[in-house]
Amino acid sequence: MSDKPSKDLRAAIIPVTPFEQNCTILWDETTMVGAVVDPGGDVDRIIDAIAEVGCRIEKILLTHGHIDHAGGAADLKMRLGNVPIEGPHLADKFLLDGLAAQGRQYGFDAKNAIPDRWLVDGDQVTVAGHTFDCLHCPGHSPGSIVMVNKAQKLAMMGDVLFKGSVGRTDFPYGNTDDLINAIITKILPLGDDVTFICGHGPTSTIGAERASNPYIQA
Repeated sequence: MSDKPSKDLRAAIIPVTPFEQNCTILWDETTMVGAVVDPGGDVDRIIDAIAEVGCRIEKILLTHGHIDHAGGAADLKMRLGNVPIEGPHLADKFLLDGLAAQGRQYGFDAKNAIPDRWLVDGDQVTVAGHTFDCLHCPGHSPGSIVMVNKAQKLAMMGDVLFKGSVGRTDFPYGNTDDLINAIITKILPLGDDVTFICGHGPTSTIGAERASNPYIQA
């Protein structure tokens, strides 16, 4: 587990599932209240990480509906006392409805997830009073949402943009043009000094990707 401090808001990244997906705990250092972003599985490991941090989880946030990001959400919701699930966009409902069946295919436990709140472009979510703006960025999945805290220049990117790469679009519902358009029109304008935690692999900044990411060069 690694810590990524961001002023009063802190983040701990816990790789989960055979896909090594970056489940993230976000919490406020003063109140010790937080959220779990994209609990794809290995819920016992996530629970242990929450205990290690010592925070109280008030909600679960989902960037999109793929099993490695959402497969553990329903179980974690129950084990945390029925905390709400927020996100992703309604366009990913078909993915959340198929999590249990997909889990059986991959050989690990997953449950279908039903968000308490679907998100749309322009919505806001809060984590212990810290506000994140929601950007609908389809392409990797139809309902992918990026969550941006402008005050602390931190984004939860899901699988939209990675260090040196972008999200896969070779699924039947993927769309490369939509993904690149979302990155260029919604992500790059956030500013070069925005750090992002992506769904897999290391963190990066918008500026680093603008300068060197081969998928978004003009």
